[in-house]
Amino acid sequence: MAEDIKDKLENYRTAPFDARFPNQNQTRNCWSNYLDYHRCQKALDAKGVDTAPCDWYKRVYKSLCPMSWIQKWDEQREEGTFPGKI
Repeated sequence: MAEDIKDKLENYRTAPFDARFPNQNQTRNCWSNYLDYHRCQKALDAKGVDTAPCDWYKRVYKSLCPMSWIQKWDEQREEGTFPGKI
């Protein structure tokens, strides 16, 4: 399974179609993948497991989200004022 994930990450170009977000506006897709990445990191770190599978979410949100949003959300997480549940 880890090899499948590594193959997908190597062949990754841009965010694939996600049926949960069929419309042109990808704002919610960006937000969901940002949250999923940090939730995945938190869950796997707590178990002491390799967090490589979480990289998929990171690549997706980095290709969808404007950098200014990511920087703002990272700052909010550091300050403890981030509105999402991670």
